[in-house]
Amino acid sequence: MKVLSIVGARPQFVKVSPVHKAVSKRHEHKILHTGQHYDYQMSQVFFEELNIPTPDYYLGVGSGRHGEQTGKMLMAIEEILMKDRPDMVLVYGDTNSTLAGALAATKLNIPIGHIEAGLRSFRRGMPEEINRVLTDHISTLLFCPSQVSVDHLAQEGVTSGVHAVGDTMTEVLLEIGDRLRDDALVKLGVERGKYILCTIHRQENADDRKNMEEIIGAMLSFGETFVLPLHPRTRKNLAGWGMLKGLEEADNVVLTEPQNFMAFTALEKNARKIMTDSGGVQKEAYFFDVPCVTVRDETEWVETLEDGWNVLMGAHRDRIAEALRRDRPIRQRTVSYGDEKVSQRIVDILERTMQ
Repeated sequence: MKVLSIVGARPQFVKVSPVHKAVSKRHEHKILHTGQHYDYQMSQVFFEELNIPTPDYYLGVGSGRHGEQTGKMLMAIEEILMKDRPDMVLVYGDTNSTLAGALAATKLNIPIGHIEAGLRSFRRGMPEEINRVLTDHISTLLFCPSQVSVDHLAQEGVTSGVHAVGDTMTEVLLEIGDRLRDDALVKLGVERGKYILCTIHRQENADDRKNMEEIIGAMLSFGETFVLPLHPRTRKNLAGWGMLKGLEEADNVVLTEPQNFMAFTALEKNARKIMTDSGGVQKEAYFFDVPCVTVRDETEWVETLEDGWNVLMGAHRDRIAEALRRDRPIRQRTVSYGDEKVSQRIVDILERTMQ
């Protein structure tokens, strides 16, 4: 069986890692990198840290408007699929690379497997939500991280080819636990449990000056240390709005570039709390028993809200500060997103389906 995985953004590089290892034991597995994330820290270093082979195809699409970027990917992916003719195309998550890969495959009648299927924020204004919904409705196999995701699909009439297998990111976190070190903390001058890790990158916040004023205002007025790896788009916008200097001069904010996977994961694991608008980071905080404050009004990882481990505060200064002051939840996490055999379950299903 010939399997082609299509990736393009940092979270997808992590998700493809265990899948590559599981598929390539018995089948041919190739990787197509769209180049959606293209600088070293946001791309190549992830392949090196996770022992993923150099992609077989690299498109170098880069950034751009959603339609422009997706269109360029669609054209280039179609050319490769026509040449390579895989038996199955795997797409991951909810990026423009996900949708472009799924569209190109379905137009050529190549079966699609969507890993991380069934997530819903129920906010159609999010580009990621559109990508998820469209990809799910044209996929042959839908690999869901939890029963909640299965239920979401059933509500939309999607029941064929749906499988609750767990989350490949959880599989990776379980695998690398013993390899995490404090090097990143030492470099940034912070101690375990004595900082709040913050990431802001989603369009609804990073491109909205008022939202960023509220989020940054909450940080600057709060009496704890924040570690803030700045996404390139967020940094560019803050500089344009004249807001970057205030962060650079703040005594309680440690500004840094985007971190490699191992460093960022260590920062997640050792934070007192995490403040984010990332879906994946919410789930990783939950995995590490780190309370999370999400600066959005909804989440696609609804299970993380159970027992108070994740709270939705939106981009509201006072509400964010209130959530940051809260004590740790008393109750333990009640939901599991998988184990060390998620990718093997995916391979087993692929083999049964493609026989």
